[in-house]
Amino acid sequence: SSRQQGQFTNPETPGYVGFANLPNQVHRKSVKKGFEFTLMVVGESGLGKSTLINSLFLTDLYPERIIPGAAGMTGLKSVWKKIERTVQIEASTVEIEERGVKLRLTVVDTPGYGDAINSQDCFSTIIAYIDDQFERYLHDESGLNRRHIVDNRVHCCFYFISPLGHGLKPLDVQFMKAIHNKVNVVPVIAKADTLTLRERERLKRRILDEIDEHSIKIYHLPDAESDEDEEFKEQTRTLKASIPFAVVGSNQQIEAKGKKVRGRLYPWGVVEVENPEHNDFLKLRTMLITHMQDLQEVTQDLHYENFRSERLKRGGRLSSHGYVMSPAYVPVCLPFYTPPPTPPKLPYMVI
Repeated sequence: SSRQQGQFTNPETPGYVGFANLPNQVHRKSVKKGFEFTLMVVGESGLGKSTLINSLFLTDLYPERIIPGAAGMTGLKSVWKKIERTVQIEASTVEIEERGVKLRLTVVDTPGYGDAINSQDCFSTIIAYIDDQFERYLHDESGLNRRHIVDNRVHCCFYFISPLGHGLKPLDVQFMKAIHNKVNVVPVIAKADTLTLRERERLKRRILDEIDEHSIKIYHLPDAESDEDEEFKEQTRTLKASIPFAVVGSNQQIEAKGKKVRGRLYPWGVVEVENPEHNDFLKLRTMLITHMQDLQEVTQDLHYENFRSERLKRGGRLSSHGYVMSPAYVPVCLPFYTPPPTPPKLPYMVI
């Protein structure tokens, strides 16, 4: 019995209750439950979206994808194929585990975006997908069983910008303005190895000026708290100064300076993917990993709440069965009484 009493003695100073250990409990429960994150990648074909995603998470999300070639295609057939090209939605989910922490990562790709000759309405499919995930989540959290809701809402969108232009194209502006109130937009300059360092900085400034000029709301990293260490504050400042991120992706292992690195081999040398002096790949990955929780919170507290309030104003509210009810309808229920879809008249009661 003395041993059992010893387990409940107060090892701390007098006045210590013990709720300082609550963060450890939250940490253990979170690790046990695992994490969910949905990342959307949007951009024209040929900008290296799939390669970059595979590089970011060290996995092959598209093992069965076939890249269509132009061989055997007549010019007229190619033109018609480009005219009829429509945007598709491809969601790939992979379970990643690192040091006991599980991440259920869903990457939503959008092949066909910007490939048609007339691209005016090419992003309506993407917007419909984002809204559908909000609608599904709203339906699930308004239902009877809310314990195991799968969160497929899009938490972040990497928007790939071509390095060959002189800034944003009209399609880039239209698309980002169409989705910036629905999802966290992170602009990414693709294939940054096609630019010199001076060209890269000039393009970054031009893109930021145009984003500001067109009042496009991109994802802004939160400021570091005053009690954070100086290293984290400096990291946050560096990440903020690197937007838009100019990146290079590669899944090939190349020998450089006596060691194996992931990079791209050119006649003049090697571009290392994970070298911060060569591109912003590491900064983009650091931003995504260290601010993943904030991206989810902004999605929940800002974008989803805006959708939810707009949806309920427009179409009434959802009952516990998931049916839309008129805003004027207020059910009168007994305690613990759940009305069916068509509420019956309550029996006469004598109080």
